[in-house]
Amino acid sequence: MPQESSQRPHRVVLVVDENSNPFEMSCAIEIFGLRRPELGRTLYDFALCGTEPRTRMRDGFFTLTDIAGLDAAEEADTLIVPNRPDTDTPRSPRVLDAVRRAHARGARLLGFCSGAFTLAEAGLLEGRRAACHWMWADSFQARFPQVRLEPDVLFVDDGDILTASGSASALDLGLHVVRRDHGAEIANAVSRRLVFAAHRDGGQRQFVERPIPEVADASLGPLLAWAQERLGEPLTVADLAARAAVSPATLHRRFQAQLGTTPLAWLTGERVALACRMIERGEERLDVVAARSGLGTAANLRARVRRETGLSPSEYRRRFGPASGEPLMA
Repeated sequence: MPQESSQRPHRVVLVVDENSNPFEMSCAIEIFGLRRPELGRTLYDFALCGTEPRTRMRDGFFTLTDIAGLDAAEEADTLIVPNRPDTDTPRSPRVLDAVRRAHARGARLLGFCSGAFTLAEAGLLEGRRAACHWMWADSFQARFPQVRLEPDVLFVDDGDILTASGSASALDLGLHVVRRDHGAEIANAVSRRLVFAAHRDGGQRQFVERPIPEVADASLGPLLAWAQERLGEPLTVADLAARAAVSPATLHRRFQAQLGTTPLAWLTGERVALACRMIERGEERLDVVAARSGLGTAANLRARVRRETGLSPSEYRRRFGPASGEPLMA
């Protein structure tokens, strides 16, 4: 993760190009651009830039005016590259050069939806993992066979280059970045502000030509709230199904339809998030964190936290917890 300067917050810059998608731009503004008075801190310094001061957005819906020039990309710690529905149209050479320069100097790069095409055209994805929208997966693989496209995931974190598969998954990736940069507590606060799940484990396969059910499933909201109050208890998928008064198979379908994940994956993700919040708040005993979060053992806690965050519990505490320097106790 790029480190913040002591003089200013981490700077995120979004490049808009002719015919860029406005939805993903709005997602970036919502996550990285808004003030967070409820947190008492500024998470990011955010700016838009483009090759021209006036840029027409997708299908001419509206025109952005008075945006910064492309030189603003030179100051980005994280650069979000343009995404456009006209994937067969070459990107602006000036934009591609700006993306290459940002990568060369160590900036983190994000691509939302068709943004993977921009990164691939810039020559930055060869041999690397990436995600893009399922509608363009075949054409992407045909044009860029050296890229390891993962067609069924919501997003791919490949270190300094991160890509999201579709429009709404820009929110998933954005919250993942916030979690990487600031920890689970802050990411959960941002997700609550968005009224959007802080973490979805599911992929995008369920969105491909999915039939519309004749009768809409009931909201999972009450069940999720009930389970979140009992994460430290030995809850199972059968317990969740019994609470919802449905079969486990029906519950599975509802989770896939509404959250894009399975009941077990959601439950595990919530327990890991609770464990991370406990570590952030200063709990040093791994056995206590494991028990109260429902993860059971310190060994399982270590494995789950590392899988989710890429860090051991001790490393996670050093980055996001109270400044003590003491290792976590098993």
